[in-house]
Amino acid sequence: MRYVAIRIGWLAMSLFMACCIQAFSLAQDPAPTPTIEERVAKVETSVGDAALAGHNAWMLTSSALVLFMTAPGLAMFYGGLVRKKNVLGVMMQCIFLMGLMTVIWATYGYSLAFGGSMPAADASDADKAANTYSPYIGNGDFLFMKGVQRQFDDAAKAPATPMEGVIPRFTHMLFQGMFFIITPALICGAFAERMKFSTMVVFSILWGTFVYLPLCHWVWDGGLLAYGSPHAIAGGALDFAGGTVVHISSGVSALVCALVLGKRVGFGKENMAPHNMTYTVLGAGMLWVGWFGFNAGSELASDGLASSAFCVTHFAAAAATLAWAGMEWITRGKPSVLGAASGAVAGLVCITPAAGYVQPMPAIGMGIAVGIVCFFACTKLKSAFGYDDSLDAFGVHGVGGTLGALLTGVFATKHVADPVLVSGGGNPVGLIDGNSSLLIGQLAAIGVTWVLALVATFIILKVLDVVMGLRVSEEAEIEGLDISQHGEEGYLFI
Repeated sequence: MRYVAIRIGWLAMSLFMACCIQAFSLAQDPAPTPTIEERVAKVETSVGDAALAGHNAWMLTSSALVLFMTAPGLAMFYGGLVRKKNVLGVMMQCIFLMGLMTVIWATYGYSLAFGGSMPAADASDADKAANTYSPYIGNGDFLFMKGVQRQFDDAAKAPATPMEGVIPRFTHMLFQGMFFIITPALICGAFAERMKFSTMVVFSILWGTFVYLPLCHWVWDGGLLAYGSPHAIAGGALDFAGGTVVHISSGVSALVCALVLGKRVGFGKENMAPHNMTYTVLGAGMLWVGWFGFNAGSELASDGLASSAFCVTHFAAAAATLAWAGMEWITRGKPSVLGAASGAVAGLVCITPAAGYVQPMPAIGMGIAVGIVCFFACTKLKSAFGYDDSLDAFGVHGVGGTLGALLTGVFATKHVADPVLVSGGGNPVGLIDGNSSLLIGQLAAIGVTWVLALVATFIILKVLDVVMGLRVSEEAEIEGLDISQHGEEGYLFI
């Protein structure tokens, strides 16, 4: 007991002395009480930093979701649709393009797509004369990640990250780079099971450079097709997440590839049914999930419009799934799993250009429309013209993207679109608001994208056919691309 009493006494004395020291310190140098203005400024700074961190977190997540769409999403979706002797060939195209297109994007792609910015309207004549912006193609501002990567700031005595709006330019570069990866991968569905791998590699480099990069600059960097740009054709078009840049360009190019390469050996005579529908359905589900990053991420911020884009993306995919399966139920007596999966992808394609501009109920209408239209495109249209679009890249992406871009001009509304950047402070946007001018801009953008994709893809293919050949030999095609191009088999049963 005596020992305990001593310990308690020492503790009490220590606390008393600590309080005395603290009181003496406060008396000598009292801490100033923050003013109301200082406390408000501190709260605003804290909220601002938190908002910026939230935007960046969402955009990094969206970047990962879009990459997830290529592999495993598209790799499994396409891989299940081909015959088993070609499953690795399709998956190799997807994962190889993840590497190839990334390196191109890092070295010069991002710069040619987004390099340069238009001078402000009130800029001096000297500043305007010195500006290197072009409405046709980006400049060298971001070559080899210059102006993107972190640099030491001598004034702040710390590394600094260049910003692109409310997110680091690093994040913007990464997000847009994921689009650059998946777009040529979509085209692979048209020439699946017959193009030489080496030719596919060179084709993707040339197509990305001469089709995707200019088109991206025209639409998303104030160029020839950008809505409201002083350089825009017919006033420009609205393309929130890539109806023209990604889907029309890849879908139309896919059609050209199918026509130039010709049909697969045995097409129309042999059974070429999908070898693993399980892969395809799982891949479609992954694409559906990844598409939320694709569309909602295209707001480039985590805000109310991102929520709206997320919602309409889901609604359109759901409606298109029912529509395509329903058409099969009516015309064939049974709804197929492939039809439901294809319908989901068609709905996602169609809503892509409109995601940031339309309300949920019109999105359901767009989903129903594209489910029906793409069903006929992949059955009646394909059968009538007899082309061998192996995995219906044109029927889904070309046709669905075109319909989506067109319907954007119909259903885009001031109730969704940014009131300053798009609707000019509440002015009508699309036909549903009573404005028909946007529809003209959408038609012009569709026409320009079709022409660019058709002409450029045809020229690239013809040059490559002369230089290195397009197709594998008949013997290699019969053997399968897994073995003939990669020396491997997708399935080994020992």
